Amino acid sequence: MTLIFVYNADSGPLNGLKDALHKLLSPSTYGCVLCSITYGPLGMRSEWRQFLDSLGLPVEFLHRDELEERYGIKDAALPAVFAKLPDGTIEPLIEADSINQQIGLEGLKGLIEDRIAEHDLLRAQ
Repeated sequence: MTLIFVYNADSGPLNGLKDALHKLLSPSTYGCVLCSITYGPLGMRSEWRQFLDSLGLPVEFLHRDELEERYGIKDAALPAVFAKLPDGTIEPLIEADSINQQIGLEGLKGLIEDRIAEHDLLRAQ
């Protein structure tokens, strides 16, 4: 299984700069909780990178404008995490409402671990 993290932000250097400024100047109005929790002003938080590495699963990061282009998924509520199964099927793993309720990295990490465990149990049945 591959985890696909999709940010509620558009790709590209100009959009990245705009998002960084928005998070810095008005973090409470920034539209992507996933990005806010996992990235600091200088890039991906090292604790987040270490957590992802510890999962032992491949990960992919996409922006909202890349999701439809790569996987044909449109109108998904974002941010979200999808599971790409070995047969190529894409399934929602964590929806926007659950991510948007997180206020810190520890909560997000716990949510991801719980959903992976639930998903594995469901697939085993």
